[in-house]
Amino acid sequence: MRKYFVLFAICILITAQVSAQWSKEERERIGKLSKEDHQLMMHLLGITEIRPGPSGDPKAPNAANSDESKATKYASLPNPLTFDGGDPVTTAEQWEKRKLEIFEAFDREMYGRVPENVPAVTWEIQTVKDTLEGAYPVRVKELTGHVDNSGYPAIIVDIQMTLTTPRDLDSPVPVILEFGWNFPMRFRRNQPEGPTWKEQVLEKGWAYAILVPTSIQADNGAGLREGIIGLVNKGKPRKLDDWGALRAWAWGASRAMDYFETNPEIDETRVVIEGLSRYGKAAIVALAYEQRIAIGCIGSSGAGGAKLLRRIFGEQVENLAGSGEYHWFAPNFIKYAGPLTEQDLPVDAHELVALCAPRPIFISVGAPDVEGQWIDAKGMFLAGVHAGPVYELLGKKGLGVSAFPHQETALIDGEIAFRQHEGGHTVGPNWPTFLKYAERYFLK
Repeated sequence: MRKYFVLFAICILITAQVSAQWSKEERERIGKLSKEDHQLMMHLLGITEIRPGPSGDPKAPNAANSDESKATKYASLPNPLTFDGGDPVTTAEQWEKRKLEIFEAFDREMYGRVPENVPAVTWEIQTVKDTLEGAYPVRVKELTGHVDNSGYPAIIVDIQMTLTTPRDLDSPVPVILEFGWNFPMRFRRNQPEGPTWKEQVLEKGWAYAILVPTSIQADNGAGLREGIIGLVNKGKPRKLDDWGALRAWAWGASRAMDYFETNPEIDETRVVIEGLSRYGKAAIVALAYEQRIAIGCIGSSGAGGAKLLRRIFGEQVENLAGSGEYHWFAPNFIKYAGPLTEQDLPVDAHELVALCAPRPIFISVGAPDVEGQWIDAKGMFLAGVHAGPVYELLGKKGLGVSAFPHQETALIDGEIAFRQHEGGHTVGPNWPTFLKYAERYFLK
C-alpha cells in the first residue's frame, strides 16, 4: 500500500507538466468549459447526477479497492464468440460478422463513432536533419499533417509527427509509432539503466515515430468543440454517440499509416503502435480499429483500455465518466456511472483485445509497489485470458495460462503477450522483451 497512489500522482504530474504551459486563468477556463460540456451531455442523457469515482489515495474514505479478495467476482462477461442473437461463433467467417456487432457496441456505448465526413489530411515535411541518437546516425523528419478545413475555416488542425530513421537505408524498415509528447519533461519517470527504447529500436535497424495526440484533439472536455472533433462538428457540441478523444487519436494513427504507405523508407506492413497510460488506451483502440497496424505494445492502459471494467479494483467507470476524463469517450458512456453500471455494458476490455486478433498484442504493466494498483494489472491480464478463445479460433495462440503470473514472467509464446516488469509507470523495463517478441514476427 505504501506506493498505491504513485500512478495517481504521476498522472497529476503529467497533467501539471502540460498545464504549466497555461496561465492560471486558462486552466480555470478549461476546467469550467469541461464541466459545462459534461453537464450538457448529462442533460442530453436525462441524467442529473452520476456516482463519484473512488480515490487513488489509499487513506481517503472512498479509496479505490486494492484488495484482490474484495474485487468483484463478476458473474459473467460478454462472450465474444456468441452472436447478439445467442448463436455460437464457430468459424473464422462467422467471427468476421460477429466482430461487426462488437465494433457497433463499442462505437455506440463507449468510444464513439468516427463521422463519415472526416476531411482529408495532407502530409508536409517541415524539416529534415541528420544527427545522432546516442551513438546511432539518424535522419529526423519533422512532419505536419494538414487537415482540410475548407468546410469550416474557423478551426485549424495540424497533426504533429516526428519520424526518425537510421541514416542511409537501403531497404524499407519497420517503425515503432508512439503516441507521445512534444515538450520536454521536467521530471524523469522511472527508467531502467542502459540504452533508451529509441536506441534499442535503432540497434535493430528499425525506425520510430512520435505522433502528438494533442495536436489531433485536446486532452480535455473544453477542446471538444475544437480539434478534429470540433472541425467535423463545425464547433457544435457532440451527439451522444460521437467519437471521443481516444477514437480521435486512433484516427490520427491511421493518418500516420497513410503517410507510411507513401514513404519508401518505411515498411508499412511492419508497424507497431505503442503508448503508455491514456496513450496506452489510445494505442489499443488504434490497434483494434486500424487493421493495417501489425503489432501493439500497450503500456499500463488500465480502465478504458485493456482492463476489465467489471472488476472492482483500482480505477473505475465512475472515474472515466467524470468531467475530467469523459472526453476520452462517447457521451453515451457517462450513463454507466449513473443510472447504469459497468455490469450493464454490452462489451468489456477482453472484446477490445479480441478485436485485435489475429495480430500480436503485448500488454505491459509495472510493479504494484512502484506503479501502484490503480491500473489493475490482473484486470488487464484477465482481459488477455478471455480474448484467447478468439485468437485460438483464428489459429493463433493466447496467453497459454489462466493464473496470474509472477512479476517479470514473460508470457510471449503466443499472439497475446503479457509481462509485469519491476518498474513504475513506464514501458521502459519491458522494451527488451517486447522487441524480442516483435522480432519474431518482423524477421520472418
